[in-house]
Amino acid sequence: MGGAATRLRFGVFLAPFHEPGQDPTLALERDLELIQHLDRLGFHEVWVGEHHSTGWETIASPELFLATAAERTRHIRLGTGVVSLPYHHPLMVADRITLLDHLTRGRINMGVGPGGHLTDAMMLGLDPNRLRPMMAEALEVIVRLMTDPTPLTHSCDWFELNDAVLQLRPYQHPHPPIAVTSMESPAGMALAGRLGVGVLSLTVAKGPSGPIDLRSHWAIAEQEAERAGTTVRRENWRLAVPVHLAETRQQARDEARHGAAAYLLDYAQGITGRPSPVPGPRDAIIDQMTEAGSWIVGTPHDCIEAFQRFEESSGGHGGILVWAHEWAPRDAILRSYELLAREVMPRFTGALEGIESSNAVAKAAVAGLHDRRTAAVEAARKDYERARSGRSRS
Repeated sequence: MGGAATRLRFGVFLAPFHEPGQDPTLALERDLELIQHLDRLGFHEVWVGEHHSTGWETIASPELFLATAAERTRHIRLGTGVVSLPYHHPLMVADRITLLDHLTRGRINMGVGPGGHLTDAMMLGLDPNRLRPMMAEALEVIVRLMTDPTPLTHSCDWFELNDAVLQLRPYQHPHPPIAVTSMESPAGMALAGRLGVGVLSLTVAKGPSGPIDLRSHWAIAEQEAERAGTTVRRENWRLAVPVHLAETRQQARDEARHGAAAYLLDYAQGITGRPSPVPGPRDAIIDQMTEAGSWIVGTPHDCIEAFQRFEESSGGHGGILVWAHEWAPRDAILRSYELLAREVMPRFTGALEGIESSNAVAKAAVAGLHDRRTAAVEAARKDYERARSGRSRS
């Protein structure tokens, strides 16, 4: 394959997922070191989540975490992935994101969602059925605060604003790029369409309810955008998927076999209550999920083919987010990201277009190069002999 028709952006979705039983401070430090590694490898962005329960996902404030990451990196964009809007007063969210936008000189993306865990909502006394409407109401207010300095008064049953103004305007105009989460329900796509913002699709192949129809999901965003008079762009649609790469398919699966099964059975099913979409047994989980197309575990070539399938099944999107996980030993994880950056990403970013074109020109001309090189050397030899002969006569 040459340069891809659609140029993709590549990033990482860092929930994070840390199996309980290890030092949490060191786990957070590994997360920061991973972002530094991604920055050096040329990844475009990283999105960091907000969670308050389960014992696996331990970053409670993505804004604080990203502020630290910003001081350790140079280029990578830093996104909240995501702020759970029903947990916060919208003015506070708008203020914190705007402050980060300035402190990073515009390297911030704002991802928002209704809340990652029902156990979070239960601790806060929130009705799970109200989370999505609350998120939508809060996001509309945040966008209004960021785009219009006119004092805003707003009252509802869970927050109030009286002549509210963001005294610090966003560094990026009109505001940092915004994206909402989408999984199996249509709510995220519908909200993205209504407000004209981006989408983070966190389930892209097969969920507990069956295969995800990406084209139909995007159609919801387009329909809602048309109804609201807004615009949604595929370039602002990112697909998130677990990936682990190695030099061989068997090596990749063996490295991640234990950790992947622990994630799916001990965490996703055992803690969040999402039934496993494959039957097992435990040692076969990684093979079954990979063969179903839900995970990409294999070689860089396998990954390229999978990303091409996503392009076809979605009808076109703008980015890939790799789930950050600790399924494999640390050195294997870092090596996987290196393989992705070195051998996969350039196939979809346009980075190889000039390289491959120049290489093709050289290959086409190779047949006559030796004769031309020999002729040039012979001409130079004759010129030298003539010059030496002339000096001898004088």
